Amino acid sequence: MSKSQGGLEYSKVAEIKGPLLVVDGVEKAAYDELVEIEEAAGGKRLARVLETGFGRAVVQVFEGTSGLSISGTRAKFLGRTMELPVSDQLLGRVFDGLARPLDGLPDPVGKSFLDVNDSPINPERRDYPTDLIQTGVSVIDGMLTLVRGQKLPIFSGAGMPHNMLAAQIARQSTVVGEGEEFAVVFAAVGVSHGEASFFQKTLEESGAIRRSILYLNLADDPAIERIITPRVALTAAEYLAFELGMHVLVIITDITSYAEALREISAAREEVPGRKGFPGYLYTDLATNYERAGRIKGKRGSITQMPILSMPSDDVTHPIPDLTGYITEGQIFLGRELFRKGIYPPVYVLSSLSRLMGPALGYVIKQGKARADHHMVGNQLYNAYARAGELRALSEIVGKSGLTGSDQKYLKFGDDFEQKYLKQGYDENRTFEDTLRIGWEMLSILPESELTNVKEEFIRKYYVGEKSAE
Repeated sequence: MSKSQGGLEYSKVAEIKGPLLVVDGVEKAAYDELVEIEEAAGGKRLARVLETGFGRAVVQVFEGTSGLSISGTRAKFLGRTMELPVSDQLLGRVFDGLARPLDGLPDPVGKSFLDVNDSPINPERRDYPTDLIQTGVSVIDGMLTLVRGQKLPIFSGAGMPHNMLAAQIARQSTVVGEGEEFAVVFAAVGVSHGEASFFQKTLEESGAIRRSILYLNLADDPAIERIITPRVALTAAEYLAFELGMHVLVIITDITSYAEALREISAAREEVPGRKGFPGYLYTDLATNYERAGRIKGKRGSITQMPILSMPSDDVTHPIPDLTGYITEGQIFLGRELFRKGIYPPVYVLSSLSRLMGPALGYVIKQGKARADHHMVGNQLYNAYARAGELRALSEIVGKSGLTGSDQKYLKFGDDFEQKYLKQGYDENRTFEDTLRIGWEMLSILPESELTNVKEEFIRKYYVGEKSAE
């Protein structure tokens, strides 16, 4: 051990195991402490302490251990955790997963430095999520309304357009109200070069990059870097929300890549595996990220999270979506059958849910910020589409000729609902009013007597009849 400027330096590396490096003779070290690894050739890498005790420290190297050797490698313990320099200069910038610039511009000047391992919001200080975010996507805005401060994940599968939907939401999202500042923090975890270019190009061409921050961790970057990328993005979001008073939407894709990196570290540490080899603390680890979303009493800003996770083999019982569902307030489920029909976005509403939609709509309707029929229309569309699904299955058995006239209208509703309400263009940005108008056109296919979820006053005002709906 030797003292050097900025920390204690150790040269006794006992073992290199996967992404981990074991240092002997460590007298002072703390969990999550930042470590600078100096290679024999002079290069430097960043790392953090995962475990310490009995004179040893297990260090996780963000850039990976490839090329490192036991001899000649030195570890400098810096006596601090990883901190992110934050200021309003972060907006409009593109960084890698460790917050290093990728856009050719210099490092942003930080007004302050925040620990990337910040704690979830204290439950006592949490404020209930209220007010709405307009995504411009009808199925979300009308039936799965996104609320400021909510955690609403997107459950998808391999090959489905979750990245397109994420980019569209990032490009189109706005908060309803005057004088409200809105920002998007986009964290891409383990994505391909093509996907990273797509996200960056989409935001730049639309001009949304001016109010966005991009953190891009590529598939060929070290897997361990994926552990820190969501934390860096959330730290930037916390500064924008709780220091600058902005409403921030955080989109993280793909949580599955993050969890698999966590499993890799767990295996290297020889921990007892849980389901499908994931560590037993996967739930706790996911919660430390998800629970950084929300609103704080006395603070104007908010953080809304839309994490995206691809379900291996479309299995919703897989540990990652299963545990995510327990922590978050609903889910947006992308359906394979709708995707095969060519419907974009292929959101299967019968498996989707926004638990905060009802209470939030009740609040904003009282404030005069939303139409009073919004929630009723969403519920009626849901019930009618569920009925259409049942009748589709029945018609395959008895044939369409065996159905009543009312049942035939439900079948027509199901087809039109998918083609006109669910389906919309990637560049099509619908307002809440547009969404409700199309919703009423769909409901007008059905007889008035079937609209049991909507008050009579709204039926008289908005029901346009089957002829108009066609």
